[in-house]
Amino acid sequence: MMNATHMKHFTSIVGAENIYVDKAHLLAYSYDATREHFEPDAVIFPRHEEDISNILKYCNQHKIIIVPRGAGSGFTGGALPSSGGIVLAMEKHMNKILEIDMKNMVAVVQPGVINMELQRKVEELGLFYPPDPASQEYSTIGGNVSENAGGMRAAKYGITKDYVMATRAVLPNGDIIKAGKRTIKDVAGYNISGILIASEGTLAVLSEITLKLIPKPKMTKTAMGIFDSVHQAMEAVYKTMASGITPVAMEFLDNLTIRAVEQTFHKGLPIDAGALLVTDVDGNLEEDLNFQLAQIEKVFRENGCKEFKIAKDDKEAKDIWFARRNASPALSVYGSKKLNEDVTVPRSALPELLERFYAIADKYNLKIPCFGHTGDGNVHTNVMVDGKDPEQVKIAYKAIEEVFQATIDLGGTLSGEHGIGLAKAPYMHMAFTNEEMNLFKSIKKAFDPNNILNPAKMGLN
Repeated sequence: MMNATHMKHFTSIVGAENIYVDKAHLLAYSYDATREHFEPDAVIFPRHEEDISNILKYCNQHKIIIVPRGAGSGFTGGALPSSGGIVLAMEKHMNKILEIDMKNMVAVVQPGVINMELQRKVEELGLFYPPDPASQEYSTIGGNVSENAGGMRAAKYGITKDYVMATRAVLPNGDIIKAGKRTIKDVAGYNISGILIASEGTLAVLSEITLKLIPKPKMTKTAMGIFDSVHQAMEAVYKTMASGITPVAMEFLDNLTIRAVEQTFHKGLPIDAGALLVTDVDGNLEEDLNFQLAQIEKVFRENGCKEFKIAKDDKEAKDIWFARRNASPALSVYGSKKLNEDVTVPRSALPELLERFYAIADKYNLKIPCFGHTGDGNVHTNVMVDGKDPEQVKIAYKAIEEVFQATIDLGGTLSGEHGIGLAKAPYMHMAFTNEEMNLFKSIKKAFDPNNILNPAKMGLN
């Protein structure tokens, strides 16, 4: 609990205007996108790296729990204060783009910078920051790094880890470290920056991030393929990626998702289609884009695509992408509670993975609409139930366990984007051996021997 002595000390560090214990703030910082609810004992807004260091040093001495937080947009509870303590919120002060180095194509940012803000700023200069999580308009770079966020462009450009060159971070004892360099090559010492990526705020608090930028492609084209079955569409995905063409994005919607979007938004979607594939290609020459689309259409049609539509302009492109971008909210037509998982498998396993998911749906008499980033093997699997029916919810969790087991059996992983946090912690034993989990716990202890930093996450306790 936050006693008067603690409050006085933290106030001396950040000022009274940057520490809150009122009910409104505690409630506001008790949620994330999981809709779970855990109230912290206080919310503190550090102004700079030195504040973070002084706060952590004191918390480590007094065994006070600290939970770093960006925008709270995570789907697995990674930023929830599930054990109480202090929420260390970055969005108020530590939200600056510190430098854009045009010569070396590098950006240096504080953790509270909004992803889309960075994208817009560098694109004004002819550069490009590709990672584009669905939450890009409000999620922070610090949160993206902590969860190793992906997005629709990952098929071609990769995910957050592929763009982190260096980090500054504060250890739980208050020590400040710098990991990595703004060099293309750096093989000196352990890859500490790599360990901090996807660590979900359990090892250190990020205070500065150096990101790789690339030249912005001059043009993009969008197309959509309509298939009679999900199996055909999934075959088309991995065969396209193996053909030598690498689209920017390769997204899919299954029949249940198509029907949900059409029922909600009335866009004239083909509700009898087994699946839709939406793809983007980019480059600097129109003939190159046309060649890529011709090759994609060829592979699609060889695998059962009955209609292939290329957007003629930006409006048509936005219309094609509308269904995919609005798939998640549309699924509420199937139930008030969504168990949303982001499992990922090797692309060649996609046809069998989807078959197994639909078999699980039949077994439990559930609706499990699927959509997602099939260009990188990442499927958003949504078990939909009536949240007011405890029996349905219980059955849904049984189905989710089988979803994870099917994924692991096919060489996949529990999460391609959302991380582990609280929501997936109970399933870590399915994906990792005791030896591997013990290694994770040893790393956590080496960084945080007093277990003050975001405890009870990732199955590490």
